[in-house]
Amino acid sequence: MLDFIFSIPQNIIFGKSSLKKLPSILKNLPSGKIMILSGRRLEAIGTVKKVTDLLDEEGIKHIEFLDIEANPSVETVNAAAKAYLDNKAAGIIALGGGSPMDVAKSVGILAVYGGDITQYEGGGKVPGKIAPIIAIPTTAGTGSEVTAFSVITDRTRNYKLTIFSNELIPVYALLDPDLIMSLPADIAAATGMDALVHGIESYLSKVASPFSDAMAEYAIKMIGRNIRRFVADRSDEEAACSMLLASTFAGIAFNWARLGNVHAMAHPLGGYFNIPHGIANAILLPVVLEYNALVDNGKYEIIYNLLKTGKDKIYQDPYTLVEEVKKLLKELQIPEKLSSVGVTENKFKAMSADAMKSGNIAVNPRKTEIKDIEMLYKKAL
Repeated sequence: MLDFIFSIPQNIIFGKSSLKKLPSILKNLPSGKIMILSGRRLEAIGTVKKVTDLLDEEGIKHIEFLDIEANPSVETVNAAAKAYLDNKAAGIIALGGGSPMDVAKSVGILAVYGGDITQYEGGGKVPGKIAPIIAIPTTAGTGSEVTAFSVITDRTRNYKLTIFSNELIPVYALLDPDLIMSLPADIAAATGMDALVHGIESYLSKVASPFSDAMAEYAIKMIGRNIRRFVADRSDEEAACSMLLASTFAGIAFNWARLGNVHAMAHPLGGYFNIPHGIANAILLPVVLEYNALVDNGKYEIIYNLLKTGKDKIYQDPYTLVEEVKKLLKELQIPEKLSSVGVTENKFKAMSADAMKSGNIAVNPRKTEIKDIEMLYKKAL
């Protein structure tokens, strides 16, 4: 067994209607104006207003930056950081999925240390504490509310750069299932698969530990039991609670065990083709699972038994899990091939080179070279 360490250096609050606790949480942060980072869809459906109403009732001054896109860019980070500094904000509420949280973490760096966000690419480059963040997820998928990563698209390179530092972990994660119960079915499916990939890849990682395994197993089990129910009916309270917790537990797992080839390959798909992250992960998962089956040490059977529905099918070999994942994608109406979402083969060489820059390649259970990545892209096409 590998030596390992772990900690969860933040406050995590879970419960229906727990959003109402936000004003009291803010009292634990430095006094001053709060920046709300979110997106226009959440503004349109009234989620942003739920937050601003709470702040207004308590007389808490705030500003909003709502122009955050999927696969957020360096330009968006710069614009949000300028707004933060111009308004002399003292903290950030990141409301939404992974995109607002990634932007919040990067803004938190620039608000304190300045410069360009590309200067902080990689690990160990954030000098110390950043502006305080309260993360409020509105999807059950990203897990970014509990992770030390910020992923930002550099359009000049068609590349998703990753910043890693424990300083990026939000001070508070506020988990209110009410906020995910109005998701469209397709977003519930895509983000739910993102959480599942987090659980599976962290579980199979070369640097997995008993701690990360415990988090990952819980996440996989709860997703297996609830993702179909949740996609079918987002108002199913039990399924919503289970999916939100599973997403957070999977985030904790991969924060400590990292991921694998699926995520290494998914990021270039976002950079070159703007494919939603959850969809990219979902399409790649069975292809990478099949590739990694050669080195299975018994964990595939555990994953299968946590994930499967019904009692009729008995695990036979690692490919039984591959088929179960393919079945799940069909049931959730997620595209099975990259060609179905507009991906073309002409970018595969460049994408493969970018994928190899990811630290996740090093912890993938099967040794991987650039020719293997290109082969996997072609197989997924």
